[in-house]
Amino acid sequence: MLALEHRARSFFLQCRVSARYKLPRSCPASRGTQQRTYIVKQEPGADEGRRHYYVTSPIFYVNSAPHVGHLYTLVLADVLKRWAILRGDLGAKFLTGTDEHGMKIQKAAQKANTDVKLFCDHHAQQFKSLCNAANISYDRFIRTTDEDHKSAVEHFWNELNHAGYIYEGKHEGWYCVSDETFYPETQVRRVLDPSTGDTKIVSIETGKEVEWTSETNYHFRLSAFRDRLLKHYTEGLSLIVPKQRMALVMNEIQNGLSDLSISRPTSRLSWGIRVPGDESQTIYVWLDALINYLTMTGYPLTDRNDPTSVWPPICQVIGKDIIRFHTIYWPAFLMAVGLPVTRRFLTHAHWTLNNEKMSKSAGNGVNPFLAIERYGVDTIRFYMAYNGGIVDDAMYENSRVAETYKHVLRDGLGNLLQRVFKSKQFNVNESVQVVANDQELAELLSQETLDGHSEQFQSLHKNIKLLAKQLSVVAERTEKAMREPNPRTAVHHIVELIRHTNKYFHNSALWGLIGTKDPKELRLAHYGVYMSAESIRIIAILLQPFMPEKMKTALDMIEVDDSKRTFNHAQLGADFTYGCLPPDPEPGKRRPAEQLFPVLLSDN
Repeated sequence: MLALEHRARSFFLQCRVSARYKLPRSCPASRGTQQRTYIVKQEPGADEGRRHYYVTSPIFYVNSAPHVGHLYTLVLADVLKRWAILRGDLGAKFLTGTDEHGMKIQKAAQKANTDVKLFCDHHAQQFKSLCNAANISYDRFIRTTDEDHKSAVEHFWNELNHAGYIYEGKHEGWYCVSDETFYPETQVRRVLDPSTGDTKIVSIETGKEVEWTSETNYHFRLSAFRDRLLKHYTEGLSLIVPKQRMALVMNEIQNGLSDLSISRPTSRLSWGIRVPGDESQTIYVWLDALINYLTMTGYPLTDRNDPTSVWPPICQVIGKDIIRFHTIYWPAFLMAVGLPVTRRFLTHAHWTLNNEKMSKSAGNGVNPFLAIERYGVDTIRFYMAYNGGIVDDAMYENSRVAETYKHVLRDGLGNLLQRVFKSKQFNVNESVQVVANDQELAELLSQETLDGHSEQFQSLHKNIKLLAKQLSVVAERTEKAMREPNPRTAVHHIVELIRHTNKYFHNSALWGLIGTKDPKELRLAHYGVYMSAESIRIIAILLQPFMPEKMKTALDMIEVDDSKRTFNHAQLGADFTYGCLPPDPEPGKRRPAEQLFPVLLSDN
């Protein structure tokens, strides 16, 4: 069998060369052209010249129940981790969890008339349940009330202090409880509240109300890091995706950075971690929260030179509303204590409902548990990756979920699998074996035309070459998008292949050609069947991070061996052992479902 696969791979290499199917050379992970002063080229693989892939989602506030916006962030991060595993990094790690300190939580618990820790326990469990319901493969669900996190925060504070970046002083400014941050005069405005007729001061960025606060607390010398941050991003040591937000961050840094208030008087904020050595002050919730990404690694007890260490993160997935905290404050904190900075930040847009951003405070969030129950977990995962906004906000509509399921998944991939692997006119495994053993097909495919063949087989020959060309590049195109990273672009490449293969299968009418008596035409007909099956096999492999359970079922249905479901096998001619469907299930083994994507109950 190994010799057979070796000969077959040699055949496909000849086929690509002779037919001028040339794989593109490796491309930089990001090629932004706007703002040439800081967008730089990076060689692919620069991120992988290290230990293991480490990806994080933000930790979520527990002031209310989760909505599908939170699920979107989790799905993006989970897809990145699963992709790393598909690429062979079995030690890839994913961190998520809940942010449980701060004034917002304190006030929410008071409003609910409950103990603040019990309040946190309840909502933290909701987020953990969402992870489990959505098949999120996290390695740790962290809570900022965890004891090891408290120790990490206290140690980090002391490191900042010993380095000379903390000082005490009076702070005045507009404070937003909802955003847990101070805003300068230039970032607030006066608006009219239509419900009361009163005027109020709100943040220009978020629209949340602010209040004037004057207090003495501790500050971090953020202003000292302007030049270092500019140099860091200019040299491409970290990248912010998409490039539009890279430009916004760079502009904010270039305009100058003010020192950051990093504590609150305990008299005003009692729910949080105390400043070491000063019980009158509570550590600012964002400094506390950001350190959770370090807590996961065992900080401060881990050795950064330890080959099992995962620091720094390869990618941190965040919503666009918390970009300043992660791409300005967080790198500055890490630089101050001499730790490496995150390699990439994937900043995504929001989901909207009736043209308004979903938010817990507005109470307009779509319940993710109900969405998963209605459409199935993998359907929702796919929909969010396929339609979710990276640059621009995306509208969440039940009709669009159902439409995506019907046209892309059920009528697209599911119907294609049924027509190819359940056909009564041909047997996929027979065609696979014909191609694997027939070395003359390389010469056949290298020909521009087929003299002496019917118009039908001339057309099939042309269609086979076109599909072979797409199959030879889809894995690399998808990988390039995931390196950026942009899971939406990646899944669109795969869906393009689904559509192209359906068109190929329809136009080729293989069910009418496979019975020909001409030996040359029969070989070509077998190759036509094989190309359809190869496309489905490669699609199912590449979609595993997006739809893990459904694609496991699909690969089981077409009898792809468990050991041949890696990224390296998502290549034309990488596997010649599949497609042999047994008539009856093996003892103790259930027969795969007849339909991969059945009609939705809501459509009945």
